[in-house]
Amino acid sequence: MADQRPRRTFGPVVLAGLAGATLAAVGGSRSWAEAEAGGGVAASVAGYAAGDTGEMPAATALALVVLACWGVVLVTRRRVRRAVALLGAVAAVGLVVAVVVGWSSTVDDARAAYAAAEPAPEIGRTAWSWATALGSLVTLAASVAAVRFVPAWPEMGSRYDAPAGGPAAAPGPVAPEDATNIDLWKAMDEGRDPTA
Repeated sequence: MADQRPRRTFGPVVLAGLAGATLAAVGGSRSWAEAEAGGGVAASVAGYAAGDTGEMPAATALALVVLACWGVVLVTRRRVRRAVALLGAVAAVGLVVAVVVGWSSTVDDARAAYAAAEPAPEIGRTAWSWATALGSLVTLAASVAAVRFVPAWPEMGSRYDAPAGGPAAAPGPVAPEDATNIDLWKAMDEGRDPTA
C-alpha cells in the first residue's frame, strides 16, 4: 500500500493557503498605521484621510494572485498543476517581501503626514498589519508545501475535461417540444415577443 501521508496534506494545505491569502488580501486593503490623538491634535487626526493611513495595495494584489493560483491548482492536473503551484509560491514570496517593506514604510509615512501637528500624535500599527503579516507567512508555508506535495494530491477526473476534437455526433431528429423551444429562441433573437 502506497504512503498516504502526502495525499492527506491536500485538505489542510489548501485550506491554510486559502485562509492565509484571504487574510493577507483583506489586511492589505486596510489601514496599517494609526495616530492616537490627545488634546488639541484630535482635529488634525480626524482630517487625516483613511486612504493615507498606510494601505498596502501591493500586498493585496499579490494575495489575490495567490488566491487565483489556489483556484487553478484545484482544477488542473500534472505539470500544469505543479507550475501553477510554483507560481503561487513565487507570488507568496513577493507577498512576504511587500509586507516587510510596508512594515516600516507605513508608519514612517504616517509620521511624515503628522510632522506639522502640535503636539505630535503617537503613531502605531493597527491589528491589520499584524493580520497581514500572519496571513503572508501562512500563505508562504502553504504554497511551499503545495509545490512539494502537489504531485501526490488527488486530481479531478478526466470526465470534467472539455470534449476532445473527435468526430462530432450527427444531430438526431428534433423532438416537437424542442422545436417549439427553438422557435421561441429564434423569435427572441429577432426581437419579437414570443408570449404576445
